[in-house]
Formats: sequence, C-alpha cells, structure tokens
Amino acid sequence: MEASVETPDGRRAISAQAYAGGVEWPDGASRLARFDAEPWPRWTFRLEDGTEIEHEVFVSRESGATVVLWRAPGGGPGIHLEVRPLLSGRNFHALRREDPSLRFEPETRGSARTWRVSDGVPEITIDSNGEYRHEPVWYRDFFYAEEAARGFDASEDLASPGVFRFDLSVGEAVLILASGPPASAAARAPEPAARASALRGREIARRAAFPSRLTRAADDYIVSRGAGRSIVAGYPWFGEWGRDTFIALRGVCLATGRLDAARDVLLEWSGAVSEGMLPNRFPDEGEAPEYNSVDASLWYVIAVHDWLAASRRLVRREPAAVISALLGAVEKILEGHARGARYGIRSDADGLLAAGEPGVALTWMDARVDGLPVTARAGKPVEIQALWVNALTLAASRVPRWRELARRASAAFDSRFWRENEGCLFDVVDCDGVPGAVDPAFRPNQIFAVGGLPYPLVSGERARRIVEAVERRLWTPLGLRSLAPGEPQYAGRYAGGPVERDRAYHQGTVWPWLIGPFVEAWVRVRGGGDAVRAEARQRFLSPLLAHSDSAGLGHIPEVADGDPPHEPGGCPFQAWSVGEALRLDLDVLSPRRPGSAAGSGR
Repeated sequence: MEASVETPDGRRAISAQAYAGGVEWPDGASRLARFDAEPWPRWTFRLEDGTEIEHEVFVSRESGATVVLWRAPGGGPGIHLEVRPLLSGRNFHALRREDPSLRFEPETRGSARTWRVSDGVPEITIDSNGEYRHEPVWYRDFFYAEEAARGFDASEDLASPGVFRFDLSVGEAVLILASGPPASAAARAPEPAARASALRGREIARRAAFPSRLTRAADDYIVSRGAGRSIVAGYPWFGEWGRDTFIALRGVCLATGRLDAARDVLLEWSGAVSEGMLPNRFPDEGEAPEYNSVDASLWYVIAVHDWLAASRRLVRREPAAVISALLGAVEKILEGHARGARYGIRSDADGLLAAGEPGVALTWMDARVDGLPVTARAGKPVEIQALWVNALTLAASRVPRWRELARRASAAFDSRFWRENEGCLFDVVDCDGVPGAVDPAFRPNQIFAVGGLPYPLVSGERARRIVEAVERRLWTPLGLRSLAPGEPQYAGRYAGGPVERDRAYHQGTVWPWLIGPFVEAWVRVRGGGDAVRAEARQRFLSPLLAHSDSAGLGHIPEVADGDPPHEPGGCPFQAWSVGEALRLDLDVLSPRRPGSAAGSGR
C-alpha cells in the first residue's frame, strides 16, 4: 500500500517502497518513530508538525481476514489519510508484470469492493469505512532485495485500482482484506469499523489465551485440510510435507496439549498410504502426491505412538474407528517397508532398512542440484535405522510378529555402525548397495540413535561418547550443523543462488530442529533428573530461544550458517524448528513429578 497523511501543515508520506536501480520512494520511512511487534505489528509515524499516526496490521485467525488500521491518537482537525492498495494475484513463487488484461473495475456491495483481477486466482475483497475513488494505474519495477539475494527474479509490477480516503479527525481508518467474495450483509457487523473492532477484540483474546509466545507461534502452522487438519511446514513458501508434519506434530500439537488437532492431522494422513508409503509432499491442488521419502512414513509411526501415549496419560477415550484407522495405517507402512516399497526401500537380510536408487535422495537430506542429489545417502542411513527399529519395537507391543525383526535389526545396528576409535557412528553403511561400504562423514543423523525417539539404540559409554562428539563438532546456539567443520564438503555459509544454497543445505548448514534429539540425548546420557534438565535448558534451549526474533518474529527459522555468527537463513517461520523447541520446553526439559515419564523415551 501507498499511504500519505494530509494535515494543515501539508501532505506527508507514511510509506516507502524499494524500486529497481536503488530507488526508494516515497520518504515515509524517514518519519517512522517506533515499531512494536506485540500483540501484532504496529508502526508509529511522527510528522513534521508533531502529528502522530499509528498503523496496525493483524490477521483474524477465525476468519482469515487481514485488518489494516490507522489512527491519529492525538486527534486534531483536518487530518486526512489516503491509501492506495497495490494488487497482484499470483502464486507465492511467481512475480507479475504489467498486464493489459488485468481487471481494475471492482464489484461494489455495500461498503465492500471485490476485484477479480485475473482468471484462476481468488478474488480480492476490501471492506472499508473510507471513500473510494477509482483511479487505476500500474506501479512498475518494485525491487525485492531478499529475492535478489537468493538468486531469483526480483522485480515486479503491481496494479493499483484507486484510492481510499479517510478523515482521521473523526475516527479510525479501516481496511478489511479477504481472499474471496465478500461476506453477506447478515454475516458482517453494521459497518467496517465495528466489524474490525469485534475482530480485534476476539483476536486479542485468542492470542492472550496462549501461555507463551512460542505456543502461540505453533498455532500458526495448524491448518485445515479437507474435512481434517494438517501442518504447514513453513511460511512463506512451504506447503504440506510429510516428514515435517510428523516431526513438528510432537511439539506443535502434543507438547502443547492439542491432542484433538494431532488426531485430526494423523487421521487425515492415514488414508494416503500407498505401497507402504506416505507422501513426502502434498503439492498444489490438482497435482499428485509425491511418494519419495523413506523417513516420512516412519515418522508417522512415531507420531501415532506418541499421540496414543499422550491420550493414555490424560485418560482420553478415543473412538475405536480412529484408533483402527491409525493403527491400520501403521501396519500398512511396516508391511510395505518389510516386504519392499518404491526406490529400493526394503528390509534387508540383516533386518536393517535399505533404501535408494541412482538419482534419488530419500532422507531428510534431500537437496538436489541440476536434478541430482547432493547427499544421496543410498544404502542404510543411520537415522533411518533408528526410526525403523523404533517403529518395529513400538508395533511389536501390539503385533508380536514384528518382535524378531526388531531384535535382528537392533543387533545388526549394534555391530555395524559403531566406530570405536572415533567414538561415533557411521552415517551410512552398505553405501549404494555395496556390502561393507561405509560413509564416515560426521553428521548429526547419528544423534537419533541416542535421543529424539522413544527407544535409544545406543546406551552406556558409547552413547555418552556420541553425544560428546556431536556437541564438540556440531552444536551451535541455533542448533546442529549438518556436517562437521573440517570435512571435505563442509560449507560454512548458506547464501547465494539456488545452486549455491542447495549445495550448502546439508553440508554444514545449521538446522534448529535438530536441537530436540540432541538435547534429549544429552539429558539421557546424564541420567536425567531435574538438575540435568535445568542445566540443559540454560545451556542449549535458552540460546536458541534468544534467536526467536532474528528472522520470523516470535518464531524459529529453518536454518542458519554453519560458521559464526550463525546468521539465520532459509524459511523464517519453520514448523519443526518451533515444534522441537516446544517439545524441549514443555516435555523433555520440564521438571518431573515422582513416577512421571521423561521426554519421549517413555
């Protein structure tokens, strides 16, 4: 939006845009006196004559509407505001250029105006208590610095259909923006200001009900999917990802006590099992799900177990049909993996889970450059075995036939992954299907053999040595590095264009979500206890939470640089980063009552 204020002293801008060629116009940023992030963004501008203008933006969680407000708290006659909305209508991965086919004419219904700018995109509805003047014009060559830094096209044209004018001397200026047609008159308050006030009051109450800023942040990732619910992996450019959903669910839903939401998510995904696999990604509407992950399905098994355990602790009676659907999905997953699924996923003769074919990356380290995986990790990756043995062990408590396969896989893991001289684990064994070939790269995946899952595969002195090595070589205040400094492929900076960033993505880049399994392992090898948990909270969790305003305000980012000062990068709002921090805060590191369970190793 372009915004300007007219007083008896003259007209002044209270907005600023960046344009190609280093141009910034108008000069509204020079009048910014204050910014507050809580309970939502609020800017205070101070004009040359002393007039102050407050500007707020919030999204109503109940309606999805975005409410935009301006006010002149000091009052005074003759204060007028003009606001020019700038419209696009596009996918978040796209940019728009001036298009003569764009429709500027709005449909008017009461105080609301709706623009159908193009076919195939949702309508844009703006309800306002201002006067609208139709004055269509294109604004050209907006420049998006972050897009340019990430190696993408960074210039866009936006369409402005007209101007809204308000008299701030008599009250607040209101714009209520929504995607889709306007609500019926009966569904709205008598006029926009009253509606905005009601939405504001309910949104303040909703936010105040959360016990902490981080638990409130978690709510932002839980979304509707069909008749159920799902979890968005991150904002602004991620959608629904299988592994992200099930990893994040344990903190976003279970640690926060939102067991109904967790049930709905698990139930929604339960019907998507195909050939023993869950999709790793649900793409855009109309596209087929992508079944290209070895770990997403196994994380689903873990998430179902943790949800059942939480329900038992709270003595919740869940419908038999729900339990049957979830356990049925679990059984299909285990049967498919044991028998053989896509991409060479199968239980091998030693009981371990093999996976991989040329040209595919099936684990969470799945970045690709020019269509080829950077870290293919075909064979038997260490964290996949931890997930596999845990899934089998959990299932064996209900279906005894999995017991022997779990025992055999666990024994093979014990004999094949340990590196005595280095005091750590191999990252992959039987690399590329070659018996005995190993990958000695020092990566964080080995931590799942000690923490992050219900049953550790390694205990005692070996476990302590693993945790000490991981802390020494991989830990940073923002999480664990994906590869140790000193390794041949180590990249200390996550920067540049898509190719450069994808090459660095799992070659040293820090991942905050890995703090969860690491801290749980750290606590486990020290025997637990409130004193150990308190030390871990101060030593590991507090430094991470200190970065909750370093990227997405109130959230935790996707990644950070491997080298100091560990500049945050990637997606600024990431579900599994927030989820694992919450799991530590509310579960793993919470003080224990006598006889209570500890962490996720229940």
